[in-house]
Amino acid sequence: MKQVVLDFSTGEIKLVNVPTPLVRPRRVLVKNVISVVSIGTEKNMIDFARKNTISKALSRPDLTKQVLDFAKSEGWIEAYKQAKRRLASPEPLGYSSAGIVIDVGNSDAEFRKGDRVACTGSGFASHAEIISVPYNLCVKIPENVSFDHASFAGVGAIAVHAIRLASLQPGENVCIIGLGLLGLLAVQIAKASGYNVLGVDVSEPKLKLAKELGADEVSNTKDAIKVSRIFSDGYGMDAVIIFASTKSDEPIELASEIARERGKIVVPGLVGLDIPREVFYKKELELVVSRSFGPGVYDPFYELKGVDYPYPYVRWTVKRNMKYFLELVSEGKIDLDKIITHRFKIDEAEKAYEELLKGTNAIGVLFYYDYLEGEPKAEIIKVKTKKKKDYKKDKINVGLIGAGNFAKGTILPIIKKIPYVNLVGVATATGTSAEYMARKFDFDYCTTNYMKILEDPNIDCVVIATRHDLHARISSEALEHDKDVFVEKPMALTSKELKRVIEAYNSSDGKIMVGFNRRFSPLCMKAKETIGCKEPLALNIRVNAGKLPSDSWVYDPAEGGGRILGEVCHFVDLAIYFTESSPKYVYAQAIDAPHYSADDNVLVNISFENGSIASILYVSNGDRAFSRERVEIFGNNAVAVIDNFKSLVVSKDGKKKKMKNWFGVDRGHKSEFEIFFSSIKGGKDIPVKFEEYVHTTITTFKILKSLKEGQPIKIEVDI
Repeated sequence: MKQVVLDFSTGEIKLVNVPTPLVRPRRVLVKNVISVVSIGTEKNMIDFARKNTISKALSRPDLTKQVLDFAKSEGWIEAYKQAKRRLASPEPLGYSSAGIVIDVGNSDAEFRKGDRVACTGSGFASHAEIISVPYNLCVKIPENVSFDHASFAGVGAIAVHAIRLASLQPGENVCIIGLGLLGLLAVQIAKASGYNVLGVDVSEPKLKLAKELGADEVSNTKDAIKVSRIFSDGYGMDAVIIFASTKSDEPIELASEIARERGKIVVPGLVGLDIPREVFYKKELELVVSRSFGPGVYDPFYELKGVDYPYPYVRWTVKRNMKYFLELVSEGKIDLDKIITHRFKIDEAEKAYEELLKGTNAIGVLFYYDYLEGEPKAEIIKVKTKKKKDYKKDKINVGLIGAGNFAKGTILPIIKKIPYVNLVGVATATGTSAEYMARKFDFDYCTTNYMKILEDPNIDCVVIATRHDLHARISSEALEHDKDVFVEKPMALTSKELKRVIEAYNSSDGKIMVGFNRRFSPLCMKAKETIGCKEPLALNIRVNAGKLPSDSWVYDPAEGGGRILGEVCHFVDLAIYFTESSPKYVYAQAIDAPHYSADDNVLVNISFENGSIASILYVSNGDRAFSRERVEIFGNNAVAVIDNFKSLVVSKDGKKKKMKNWFGVDRGHKSEFEIFFSSIKGGKDIPVKFEEYVHTTITTFKILKSLKEGQPIKIEVDI
């Protein structure tokens, strides 16, 4: 299918052919009929993408700081590579559209096939022929509302939410600064709500249009203070809503001058926010920055899991704002025909943007899609490869499932350099990501249906780099198809999942390796070689992991499993590697701090069958700029200390020996994949026993149990 994307590294706008999305739980699959170009928002994204690297860094100091902190811990080369790869990713454009439901994720949903719906959401209601949209970002279209008009529901919800935040009463005065698409919608919504509306802009044609659409008075910015005083009988405006788009502070300064004492200023637009404190202080003004479509936006539970907010407590959500906007359109209270200035077919998208970016008087811009009969297929998109590939058995033919930042930034650059590996197919949930990865890394095809990878007879090996909740299921299915499997950690999130993987492994001809890469770090292998394991060891592992956002998917019990299952597992495996023994008992404690997750800051003590002991301190309350990981091994009259996988110091027989990775951090990813594929090619066993993966996974389950019960837990392989 066709989709419009923005190349963030160059600013180039492309119409690309990508795989059709699959229907997913709590979503509808929609064939777009119309989508709206939000000129202000999309132009800002394009302008940012077209800046050089230095200008991008200067315009986003918050992201620049993250890169600098990352560089202090991981090294400048790796920081540069990661930043460059992230900027190279394509970004889908568009967030407001209307179309027809062609599939529904749940049978009990409010939607049915054939429903006419309006959709919203960045990354959901994109400029694409077929879109996958969460239920809470979709509303049914009233019968008397056309697709053209309904496609504005997402944009309209932004204007509705901004007006609600002004907290006005009927008969009060509101000034709308910035009469572009959002401002002109806001003028009509405000009038429909019973407010007196003053419109302000620098453009005379837009002022004229605002007057035609119901504004009680209009003014250019030069005369706005004088006009607002007359308009408000000298009191000043009860509320000012800024929809302008400029880096300048002039809109906020103007708003503070025309607002009355104790008035409210709402800012949904992208403007400078260096407020004139003296005026704000004297008038005791209130400033609110409006967040997009309304309550629910950016909340994964609302958007992705379909958890609606209780009606009595959150009266107006994203969905309810969209519905209200369409009701106004249905009742004839909003005139959209006068706002629509340009119409393009989706095939003309690239040319359309170039025309729009030249500074035309565009306001409402629509993309039209050819409506195709019949059901969409989770199609495979063939990609033009750089050279014809040989699928003979002296090559390992690989399929990749999941292509997030780790896959594109670490896994694929390594695999790509292994000469006897063919990259055949890549599957991701989003078509734009699949197409980009296939083109970037020279896969033969891309798809949104991972079963196409498992069922491909040309593929020998599957690399799984999805989010954690899919690891066990997909690796089990791959083993059931007798594929060799590399799956990122963790292997499973529950005992039930682990049991399925074990059963699949025992009945399969395929091999499996789990992505516990640290044991393959050259420094770890050198430390083990030096110290050996003739007698029980004592290990001290410290991990300065850093804090994650509270709404990170990692904390979701169903999707991420938390940091113990998802990250501490690395260090349990490392302890098993050094001690060459199975965990016997585990005792875990967490700091008592309400603002941290229970598994964010933990001390884990493990005793092993051979008498070894290990202490794992995993914390998120430290400084990210400090060294991330430190491993200390004591035994056999020797000490080995690995600092952040950059350096190794071994003290033995009174002598110290130092080793250093001059090119930064090496946590073993490269060696891990080389050993994995070499084992497959040579018909050898994977150098890690499957039982070790099972022991590591079960130990992480028992760590959670120990935290819950507050006592040591015996580790038994009872699956």
